Amino acid sequence: MAAILAYAWPGNVRELDHTLERAVLLADDAEIKVADLSLTTGDRAAQLDQMTLEEVERVLVQKALARSGGNVADAAKALGLSRSALYRRLERFGL
Repeated sequence: MAAILAYAWPGNVRELDHTLERAVLLADDAEIKVADLSLTTGDRAAQLDQMTLEEVERVLVQKALARSGGNVADAAKALGLSRSALYRRLERFGL
């Protein structure tokens, strides 16, 4: 929280929103750490920028499954998908 409050946010609230979205996508745990925010270096943001939409979707599906402990119904709900739509993605990504 201290890192978020200390940052100048030249892009205002949109930059904050995008920074938090990237951190959620790229965080290694369920808890976002300062390094996940990429406030001083663009490393993680650049990593996301280099991914295709399909790769980003795969990461989101994997993270949702991990956070839900493998519960497909909970992961689908977190992603805003039906269970059948999530199953189709699991099959497409070979997960």
